[in-house]
Amino acid sequence: MNNLLSAIMTKCSGTDLSTAVGGRIYLDEAPDSAEFPYVVFSIVSASPEDTFKDKLDDVLIQFSIFSTSRGATEITDIHGHLIALFDDAALSITGDTCVWCIRQNLVTMVDEITTPTGTETLKHWAVDYSIMVEK
Repeated sequence: MNNLLSAIMTKCSGTDLSTAVGGRIYLDEAPDSAEFPYVVFSIVSASPEDTFKDKLDDVLIQFSIFSTSRGATEITDIHGHLIALFDDAALSITGDTCVWCIRQNLVTMVDEITTPTGTETLKHWAVDYSIMVEK
């Protein structure tokens, strides 16, 4: 699983997605000091899909985009960069083969958060990808 997570981070490096969030792309959780916007990705589930011939894992990865920008432009732009990068992507996974990378779902949320400067509106878009990995 570590090789898949490394492949995702490598895929993000030096891209429009990374630039749009100032390089703030994190695994599992962002540091408390992280500035907005940022992206957090994590494993939601991993299911073996073995056949008689193949050893496969279907891994559901969630990318969470966080933005405190007042308008929708920032978060929609970041979302656009994410789907341009990962829709039907070919991931280079050390020791394994990426069979597919398919976007499954988008859930949008809006919350109020308290920051040192007061209360802010936080947009959170969660984008799920099914990544099939052949062992």
